[in-house]
Amino acid sequence: MDDRLDTPKDSRRTWRPRLDPDIIGRGAEAFARFMGTGRFLLYMTGFVIVWVILNAVALWGLRWDPYPFILLNLFFSVQASYAAPLILLAQNRQDDRDRVSLQQDRQRAERSLADTEYLAREMASLRIALGEVATRDFVRSELRNLLEDVVADRARAEGDGGPPAREDRGQRYQG
Repeated sequence: MDDRLDTPKDSRRTWRPRLDPDIIGRGAEAFARFMGTGRFLLYMTGFVIVWVILNAVALWGLRWDPYPFILLNLFFSVQASYAAPLILLAQNRQDDRDRVSLQQDRQRAERSLADTEYLAREMASLRIALGEVATRDFVRSELRNLLEDVVADRARAEGDGGPPAREDRGQRYQG
């Protein structure tokens, strides 16, 4: 009970049962699932056999539905008239679930595709960046050439008169 003074009292205090709006749908699905089982067929067959035996044998004067079994046919008609819409309702609910699942699968596939494209672009940019990086063989050849220049400079300084040093080596790669 709310005894708040800032809200008016509801004068219509009628009690209404609160039903889950989805209860009929869940019941329809359960009914459709049960009707599709061998247990249902077994129960229905047993019911019909008991019905026919009780009405045909006339034990204890229990003959309430004679041979053409009009009442039994009426029961089957009522069952079929309720079963068909309930099965359709269950199928519609399953279609709705399938539609939502398919939409989620599409969104997941789109995200995967976007992630894959992003990774492909990143790999391509890394390959381009690695193409501009000095490789091990390039550094070795530069060191070898530098060593040759140092040896040539030392020999020239000592008066051997070795080959002149190249001036363009340091300018080849200046990242």
